Amino acid sequence: MKKLIVAPLAVSLLVYPSMAAAPQFQTNAPIAYMEDLSSGAVLFQRDAERRMPPASMAKMMTVYVAFDMIKKGELKLNQMITVRPETWAKWHGPAAGSTMFLSAGESVSVANLLYGIVTLSGNDACVVLAEGISGSEEAFAERMNRVAGEIGLKNSHFGNSNGWPDNGVTYVTAHDLADLAGATITNHPKLYKQFYSRRDFTWGKTMGGSAITQANRDPLLGRVAGADGLKTGHTDEAGYGFTGSAEQNGRRLVMVVAGLSSFNQRIEESVRFMDWGFRAWQAKPIVAKGKLVETAAVQLGDSSTVGLVAPKALTVALPAGATPVLRAKVVYDGPIKAPIKAGQHIADLVVTSADMPEQRLPLVADKDVGVAGFFGRAWAGLTSIFG
Repeated sequence: MKKLIVAPLAVSLLVYPSMAAAPQFQTNAPIAYMEDLSSGAVLFQRDAERRMPPASMAKMMTVYVAFDMIKKGELKLNQMITVRPETWAKWHGPAAGSTMFLSAGESVSVANLLYGIVTLSGNDACVVLAEGISGSEEAFAERMNRVAGEIGLKNSHFGNSNGWPDNGVTYVTAHDLADLAGATITNHPKLYKQFYSRRDFTWGKTMGGSAITQANRDPLLGRVAGADGLKTGHTDEAGYGFTGSAEQNGRRLVMVVAGLSSFNQRIEESVRFMDWGFRAWQAKPIVAKGKLVETAAVQLGDSSTVGLVAPKALTVALPAGATPVLRAKVVYDGPIKAPIKAGQHIADLVVTSADMPEQRLPLVADKDVGVAGFFGRAWAGLTSIFG
């Protein structure tokens, strides 16, 4: 039976002489959350576990499903999907909210539908993509929920592809939205870069035949250095919300604000929040890439131990200008069962300090460990019996 192994570390480079409290932030957003993806530190949270309607921020889940399928080879960017007349009839005109201005019967590539979803927040584009993938929006929503569970969204449920109000069937939390943003950026970096930072997109024509160009509503683009996504949302029920991300000097933050009262307030609060995240906090390197941090016991392997190393340069988030006392421990479920692949995430380095959020950094195996042969398994059985 596995048990949680906690190995305290006496890592000299983590010890500093003074204490520091987490920086404070004042916001008009009733729901807010910020995480430093580089360190795993939660920099700010207010009512981040409250269930709420996501409005168009739900479209991030639709996009994630498509990205995941593209990565697996189940969907292609140049694949064409035809707009069903019934779908067009439901999702065009002022009553249908944000639109890509698709036309009934036209064939549109998956890539252009994704631009229509991400840049234009097209409700029509979401439903057309959902139907093209799963046959119906209902079947696609089932897939959304399955994938949401796979990436660890613990308190969200999706009843449709675009976040349209559905009497509470669709709900999320700010924490889950940030996790969804982080999964998108981490698991699909090339697709994220391709689709999420476009300033505008042109699709459809006016009654007079002129091309329709619409701007991305992302409040950070052009206002915060390094901003490159993700998605706004607004309904009368949800208010104005935004899930955003930016990267500066190798440090990436993800933020969520929700329940704001106006378009302009969303811009102001989003920019202030992200600026605070970069100004009030600093990144402190603690472990170099490839450095051995600890050794873990292996169960039924051709090696009895495996090294736990940093998969990248590990950093923690600290208040700007502060040098707090930090403590570290390695945590994993052990003994770790073979087989193990080099680079596999099998443990975490947990860094703590008084008045600071816990920061959890990944550690990976330094080598392959195969399954023990017959005699190795027999010996392991005997030692377990006789202690």
